[in-house]
Amino acid sequence: MELCFGWFLLVASIPAIFAQDISHGSIVVDGTMTVAQTDDNFVCATIDWWPHDKCNYDQCPWHYTSVMNLNLSHPFLAKAIQAFNRLRIRVGGSLQDQVLYDVGNLKSPCHPFQKMKDGLFGFSKGCLHMERWDELNRFFKETGAMVTFGLNALHGRHKIKRSLWGGDWDSSNAQDFMKYTISKGYQIDSWEFGNELSGNGIGAHVHADQYGKDLVNLRKIINELYKGSQSKPSLVAPGGFYDEEWFVKLLQTSGFGVIDVMSHHMYNLGAGVDPKLVSKILNPDHLNKAAYTFGNLTHIIRRHGPWTSAWVGESGGAYNSGGAHVSNTFVNSFWYLDQLGMASKYHTKVYCRQTLIGGNYGLLNATTFVPNPDYYSGLLWHRLMGKVVLNVESHASPFLRSYAHCSKGRAGVTLLVINLSNQTNFIMNAQNSINLKLAANEQNISRDSFTHSLKKTFSWVGTKASDDALLREEYHLTPKDGYLRSQTMVLNGIPLELTSSGDIPSLNPVRVNVKSPITISPLSIAFIVFPNFEAPACG
Repeated sequence: MELCFGWFLLVASIPAIFAQDISHGSIVVDGTMTVAQTDDNFVCATIDWWPHDKCNYDQCPWHYTSVMNLNLSHPFLAKAIQAFNRLRIRVGGSLQDQVLYDVGNLKSPCHPFQKMKDGLFGFSKGCLHMERWDELNRFFKETGAMVTFGLNALHGRHKIKRSLWGGDWDSSNAQDFMKYTISKGYQIDSWEFGNELSGNGIGAHVHADQYGKDLVNLRKIINELYKGSQSKPSLVAPGGFYDEEWFVKLLQTSGFGVIDVMSHHMYNLGAGVDPKLVSKILNPDHLNKAAYTFGNLTHIIRRHGPWTSAWVGESGGAYNSGGAHVSNTFVNSFWYLDQLGMASKYHTKVYCRQTLIGGNYGLLNATTFVPNPDYYSGLLWHRLMGKVVLNVESHASPFLRSYAHCSKGRAGVTLLVINLSNQTNFIMNAQNSINLKLAANEQNISRDSFTHSLKKTFSWVGTKASDDALLREEYHLTPKDGYLRSQTMVLNGIPLELTSSGDIPSLNPVRVNVKSPITISPLSIAFIVFPNFEAPACG
């Protein structure tokens, strides 16, 4: 395997060799301090409400992937979720604030979504029948999914002007739905209130003081319904785009302990029809802009709502169903993994990808249910990157991006390295900041001790260095045939394809001598696992 992998790296490096652009440098990880901490189930995916006739840019990429009609018996779907061994699924999206629940004393007609010219987002209200809710919950239980459900936050309100809605939220239908859910023993990890109603909203918006008042009401309902329960769901809000003034007012109005999670949405690549999507994805300056939102939200939570935590409740990169022939291809993983890394550094506990299936940005193909490249990127993150975030530094190039976490479920550290350059082959020495400090302190003692310190610095084994041949694990991700818009991801030279029985393929690493430098080919991604890395922050 090591011989084969060596050949793979050589072939992958040929473009860089011909371009004569090879860069040497160091990546230094500080394992002494926790930068941030994510939830154990950081990676999340959404199932949306959009019907098959939701179209953008003369395309209708949703097919039959709605909460209402997704084929839950498709074997690929269950296996894709089960591979995560607890995937968080958020049920929600633009139409959730038009969903009625066919239960209890509902007085409104309960019909399917229909195209309607004057309706919100061009659709009428829709109906979730309890038979379908039963089917969904059986599926969630069978696949081990954790469920976040987005409630209708417009029920009972009326439009005041343009997109502004006013009046108190009518909680009766949601309350009957929650009662039914509890009576059936269905496990809901969290209830989310509303979708994209913050600030000026998308389609509709509600003032923050009214929203906060309604959240106080919802908190009382949850506390009462789940009184005595060992597992009371969290309350998540507002599920909208970040607006500092609105978010601050919401926290102030709702008050201490009402909201558990501040959820926000991010589509930092712009419209799915933008012809510059690929160049944005590969532009480090553009990717860095997302840090502004992450940083500001972190600040207001610390100042105004330290009892809450931050989630990205929905993010698909490009909005309006994503970009055709971009969002479902290899190149999108540069954006996706970079944003997972950036979000985790800014204390984001959960990151929900729009979507699990549906639109151009689905982790699974909307008609075949076959995984797209980002599915494997998310799965590798979920399996390898633990919840403790570490500081990592590299000054090699802005096109080389790196993130480090304590490894998941075992000792050591996992490094994610992303090469956005189309011509630079980075050859990096991985270093432990502990050993760098030791080496600096020991340089003046003797030549022998300096040599030993240098060995420790390079071998990543901490203060207990040895000359044994220690190995690290490497997962190198490239597109099939070098085509950035390929829908097939290649892991260590092997295309990732479902097995003949529809199972997710094994994601096997190659093992490399820990003393050797790391080679990151142009336009590639790598997870590097260091099982012997000394990191006190990892426990």
